[in-house]
Amino acid sequence: MLNKEEIKKIIPQREPFLMIDEIEEYKPGESAIGYKNVDESEWYFKGHFPGNPIMPGVLIAESLAQTGAIAILSMEENKGKNALFGGIDKMKFKKMVTPGDRIKLEVKIIKRKGPIGVGEAIATVEDKIVAKGELTFALIQ
Repeated sequence: MLNKEEIKKIIPQREPFLMIDEIEEYKPGESAIGYKNVDESEWYFKGHFPGNPIMPGVLIAESLAQTGAIAILSMEENKGKNALFGGIDKMKFKKMVTPGDRIKLEVKIIKRKGPIGVGEAIATVEDKIVAKGELTFALIQ
């Protein structure tokens, strides 16, 4: 298990844009499972939406991407690099995420060729899928 401080040693994101709270397990180059605890004090709830707070889908996708980045950037040859979005494909949002939810974030790397790769990403809350899709990434220095 990795806590936030250990996560920061692998990926470059920082608060308020660090979108994962812990990593349950990871296999460098293969997969990662993490969690985001959605708190009512999150910065984006001030405007999305007043009186009806819903986590933006794009931030769920970012949480998944950061989880996938743990799998890729934990590889010895990728230490010190960054993983950027190259694309989001087949992403579907199935359920709203609201304050108090704990999102389970699972990413499996399904393709890699040079610095480009694809991760199959699934986010769930209480075993119900809230988002699912494929994330393409590009590694840079």
